[in-house]
Amino acid sequence: MTVQELTIKNCEDIRQIDGTQYIDKAWREVDGKRQLISIQWQENDLPNGMDWHIKRTKETLAQGGFAFGCYEGNLLVGYGTVSANFFGRTAKYLLLDQLFLSHGFRGKGIGKALFLLCAKKAKEQGADKLYICAGSAEETIAFYHKIGCVEAQEINKELYEADPRDMQMEYRLD
Repeated sequence: MTVQELTIKNCEDIRQIDGTQYIDKAWREVDGKRQLISIQWQENDLPNGMDWHIKRTKETLAQGGFAFGCYEGNLLVGYGTVSANFFGRTAKYLLLDQLFLSHGFRGKGIGKALFLLCAKKAKEQGADKLYICAGSAEETIAFYHKIGCVEAQEINKELYEADPRDMQMEYRLD
């Protein structure tokens, strides 16, 4: 396995990602309280579709953000992107915009390695924290908690409103 920075030229490699995921349970707001509920959902692609992710990654890179990809040979098996736009009143946040792994490559430490590379580079760019709009699947939230993410102290209203089911999380870069 090799990890490299992605460029606009190799963004099409994202099509190689197998985004399938069975989600048994997800976190949802029920009666004003966050609860883990059964949703039994089969996701057959990356959320919003491949074209959306490719376009979003190209935009991130064109605007000065960065992306890392993990390859097995010539096959992209995971990637992560971070936007270049700082925000926040209480800290200098950068958005971990995407972090995805192919189905057969989850649970092998690749996601953690990509996340930590993104965190290191975000710190080098001057960020205090990474901001994450984490999909609400039980496994996704468990992953972020395991690597040290917590609920965001400062909620980015625009990002929250884009998908209120996402959990707004953060990761300190000190």
